[in-house]
Amino acid sequence: MNEGRRRFIRAGADALVTIPIAGAIAACASAPAATKTDSANAAGGYARLLILVELKGGNDGLNTLVPFADPVYYRLRPKLGIARDAVVPLSDRCGLHPALQPLLALWKRRELAVLQGVGYPAPNLSHFRSIEIWDTASRSDQYLPTGWLTRTFAATPPPRDYAADGFIIGSYDLGPLDGGARAVTIGDAARFGDRARSMHALASAGTPALLHILRTESDIVQAAAQLRTDVTLATRFPEGAFGNAVRTACNALARAKGVAVVRLTQNGYDTHANQAPTQARLHKELAEGLVALAQGLTELRRWDDTLILTYAEFGRRPHENLSGGTDHGTANVHFALGGRVAGGLYGAEPALAQLSTDGNLAPAIDFRSLYATALEGWWGLDPRAVLGGRFETLPIIRA
Repeated sequence: MNEGRRRFIRAGADALVTIPIAGAIAACASAPAATKTDSANAAGGYARLLILVELKGGNDGLNTLVPFADPVYYRLRPKLGIARDAVVPLSDRCGLHPALQPLLALWKRRELAVLQGVGYPAPNLSHFRSIEIWDTASRSDQYLPTGWLTRTFAATPPPRDYAADGFIIGSYDLGPLDGGARAVTIGDAARFGDRARSMHALASAGTPALLHILRTESDIVQAAAQLRTDVTLATRFPEGAFGNAVRTACNALARAKGVAVVRLTQNGYDTHANQAPTQARLHKELAEGLVALAQGLTELRRWDDTLILTYAEFGRRPHENLSGGTDHGTANVHFALGGRVAGGLYGAEPALAQLSTDGNLAPAIDFRSLYATALEGWWGLDPRAVLGGRFETLPIIRA
């Protein structure tokens, strides 16, 4: 391998970019055709940003929104149960984990919706299979080759002058953008732009082989070309992996001409043992990161046109285990945030006295209702073809 080719590939690796070229044609060909209405809505619809926050490993919903008024909660969790006087109250029956205190200001402004009992029928408790179900918006007995956002963008493409369809931050897994979307994985917005532009310079001065690589990875160069270099944000971002991901997201949004979706990942929620300190740390990082994200988006004048949704492969079992943790469960608690979010409690309080035969909760909200809300309520698209049917939208978006 000649030195020019080595430098080019090394620059691409340092930029931390993933472009799913393979499968793009098949994904587009198999996706439903966009309707005239969808096409007309797309330009204006994608001006509204969607940010997905993956709580990887399966966050424990019962210690996220604590049902302190239900005595069964404390019987199921004699050690892990959070004392009522430590909870951040949202109502006379439930409240947030104390480490989520920073979110209270958003709640009081009615810009935080708490979604109770999010899941799906016939749940799968495997990390790998369940997140595949969430990412592809499939039934539990169905296997789909593309992510739900990939199918959305194949049917109704975002504007071609956008830097990308989506930015992926905090993970190399493309998730809902897998299978053909113009997805770019970014480790650092400024470094990505510098490295990708250096790739262009190297290839332009190189051999036909390098030029071929540049054409193949043209989305990298297009994304880099869209990133401005004269941006400095005043928002202060917390330290830590999730705070860094939020900083990267805000810097990328400040520099990019346009992008339809950003997916952030916070790792570490598979709390089979020693859950209390682990979840407290993760919730503190999550809350501080989400508050900084709201501040950064406000500084960018994007808060009112951004919808933030959390998701995970599953929740945790209501009964604590013998290792100070919780095992894989089903229905979970998630958040929706944004300047146009109609804050409040949605879904149903967990029926802890009516668990399934394997000790799990029944879902109150199908996760595909969240996606239908994003597609129809936020972007103005018909979600039926993408989701394989009609799912009720949630009234979490203000006009």
